[in-house]
Amino acid sequence: MRSLVKISLLTALVALAGRTVYGQDPPPAPPPLSNPFPEEATKNAVAPCLEPPPMVRIEDYNGPLQKLVGTFAGTLERKSVHPPRYKPGAKLCTLTLQGKFILFLKDSVDPVNFLSSGFDAGLDQAQNSDPRYGQGAEGYGRRFGADFTGQATSRFFKEFAYPSIFSEDPRYYRLAHGPAGKRFLHAMAHAVVAHRDDGKRMFNFSEWLGTTSSIVLNNTYHPDSQRGFSSTVERVSYSILQDMGFDVLREFWPEISHKLKLPFRGEAPPANQDSSPATR
Repeated sequence: MRSLVKISLLTALVALAGRTVYGQDPPPAPPPLSNPFPEEATKNAVAPCLEPPPMVRIEDYNGPLQKLVGTFAGTLERKSVHPPRYKPGAKLCTLTLQGKFILFLKDSVDPVNFLSSGFDAGLDQAQNSDPRYGQGAEGYGRRFGADFTGQATSRFFKEFAYPSIFSEDPRYYRLAHGPAGKRFLHAMAHAVVAHRDDGKRMFNFSEWLGTTSSIVLNNTYHPDSQRGFSSTVERVSYSILQDMGFDVLREFWPEISHKLKLPFRGEAPPANQDSSPATR
C-alpha cells in the first residue's frame, strides 16, 4: 500500500506541474525538434548490436517545475529501454559490467530516492515502527538512515551484483506499442522474465534473489523487524509487487506524459511499427 501511495503521489506531482502551475490546461507541447532521437539506434562499433535511443533528460522538458518533473522522468527512464526503429534481426546492446555499476551509482544518488526514504521514515516515525530508534529528530534520522541504506542495498543486489553474476540486463524493456492489455501483461511479466546480456530471455534472477537478499540483510538495519520465513516471504512479495507497479508506470510513461500535456521533447510515434522485434 505504501508503494502505491508513493507512485500515486509522484504521478500527482507531475500532473500538478503540467496543469495547476499554469492555472489552466498548459499550452500544447512544442513541435519535436528535427530528428531529436535517432530514427535508428547507433550501431556499436565493437559488438554486433544497436544502442537504444537516449533516455529523456531534464533538458528535454521545458515546462514548469522543470527539475522536479525532469528528475522524476529520469528515474523512470534510467531503467527503461525503449525499442528503436531498427532492421529485422538486429538486437539491442545491453549493459556492460561498468554500465551496470554506473546504473547502480546513479540510482543511489537520485534525489527521488532521498525523498522516498524521507517519506518512509516519516510514516515509520508516525507509526512508531522500530521503537528502539526512539522519537524526535534523532529517531527520524535513524529511520531515514536505515531506510536509505536498505534501498541502496536492494539496488546493489538487483542492479549490479546479481545482474553481473547471471549476465542479466537489469533494465525494463518497453513493449511501447500494441493493445494496452498486452502491454500491461508485458510489464507485469518483467518480474519473472528478463533479458540476458546476449539479448535472449531468461528468468529474472536479479529480481527474486536481489529482493530476498536485501530484505534478509535489511533486518540488521531494523532491530525490531519481524524475522522468520513467513515474514520474509510476505516482505519479498510486497517488494516485488512494488517493482511490478513501477514497471507498469515505465511502460505507459510516454502516454502519461502526453496525456498530461507535459512538453517533453520527443519523436512522434511511428505509424505501423512492428511491436514484436526479432530479439524480444
